[in-house]
Amino acid sequence: MADILIKNGTVIAIDPERRIIADGAVAITGDRIVAVGTTEEVERDHPAGEVIDARGMAIMPGFVDAHAHAGHGLIKTLGGGKSDPWYQACRGAYTVGSTPEFWFAEAQLAALERLRFGVTTGVSLLGGGDSVMRTDEPVYGDAHMDGVLGIGTRSVVAVGTTRPPHPLTYARWEGNTRTDYPVSFDQQFATCKTLIDRWHGSHDGRLHVALLTPTLHQGYRDAAGADEAVAQSRIVKQFAEDHGLVFTQDGHTKGSVRIAKEVGILGPRTLLSHATGLDEEEIAICAETGTTIVHNPSAVAAILARCPVTELLDAGVTVAIGSDATAPDRSADMFRHMQQCMHYHRTHFHDPSWLPPGKALEMCTIDAARVLGLDAEVGSLEPDKKADVILVDLRRPHLYPAHMPEFRVTYFANGNDVHTVLVGGKVLLRDRQPVHVDQDAVLDAAQRAADRMIDRLGLRDALETPRMFWGHSRDHDLIE
Repeated sequence: MADILIKNGTVIAIDPERRIIADGAVAITGDRIVAVGTTEEVERDHPAGEVIDARGMAIMPGFVDAHAHAGHGLIKTLGGGKSDPWYQACRGAYTVGSTPEFWFAEAQLAALERLRFGVTTGVSLLGGGDSVMRTDEPVYGDAHMDGVLGIGTRSVVAVGTTRPPHPLTYARWEGNTRTDYPVSFDQQFATCKTLIDRWHGSHDGRLHVALLTPTLHQGYRDAAGADEAVAQSRIVKQFAEDHGLVFTQDGHTKGSVRIAKEVGILGPRTLLSHATGLDEEEIAICAETGTTIVHNPSAVAAILARCPVTELLDAGVTVAIGSDATAPDRSADMFRHMQQCMHYHRTHFHDPSWLPPGKALEMCTIDAARVLGLDAEVGSLEPDKKADVILVDLRRPHLYPAHMPEFRVTYFANGNDVHTVLVGGKVLLRDRQPVHVDQDAVLDAAQRAADRMIDRLGLRDALETPRMFWGHSRDHDLIE
């Protein structure tokens, strides 16, 4: 006898056969799926103690967001879109302006946002940009993990080291008292190892840890600490390889893949984010080394240069979609990013035949699970996989008439259409409301933590409405 039977819905399984079952069902025992098929056959073979009627809904695997940033949820929109104040806020918060309370509150807010949008697994870099990580002490990573646990979703938390030269100044707070201290590469790496030992694979596999180092861009040899940057990247990558961890880097663009190959940090467990402006040689390098890519179509980086997703796919490279959430101008809504992805590349080619919706859906389910090494557990609805299941309410005006549901969920749905979410067989969202979490308490805690961080760093000016917000065709202040 099963524990939960979800029936009467349209199953979009993303399984090897890419089945779409018009009157379908999923049976769950414990934290695993035990059957996927028609309602008639699954209900006959797997009677259950709890029955969820999914009539009028799509039954789908939970989304996998392959790239986002912890911390950003409390800094969204600061600076009004201007890069300098935005990055100033990130650098300050992630080194000298944050407390464990900040990281716990932000983790809860971001995980709750993901839950509401049907994202059951997500990557979160413990910091911002490609190099500012809150890895001076384990307490900040611990707080983040505890926050995610309280919501119930899955998380792959990427931790790592900052760009040389070291030491870098960090600070801790006791009340209103700030204490600065220097942090070396060795200290950051030791923090990462502690977090790995403490959290990787824990809580029934809900929490994983990945490693990262700063991306080396063109001209890096002219920067201070270039030799140290190369040596440190190799050390961290080797540790990740030895321990079966994903190794990731943020912000790859225009020649940086070639440098990564020279350094020797590419391979099947290396995940490169953004990957914009890649040339034919770099695409071939990714294919030859088995390196995977996460494309963030809604990010500013995608405006500045194009990620050649279709060319990478045709070369045999696995490409996932990431939200790069939740700031400065984007959410964790993977429906939005699928739609952005399709239009982005169709606009590039001036041809609507590129990136069919099924491929976009694969890129934030099974392909995203694959780049994280989790495709044996999540990313599709199949027996023996984790029961990470979402129900998308198709009985809404923008999703009618009820034809071709596989098109409707990719072209027309949005995160607020997610009705029910299960992670590991546990119902966490029902009728669009979190089951085990006080949403208002999470929101209020996030507001307090954000306000305290802003006051510590003196960032109140960054909350002002930009001078050219209204009545202009272009905000020239953004490019000054």
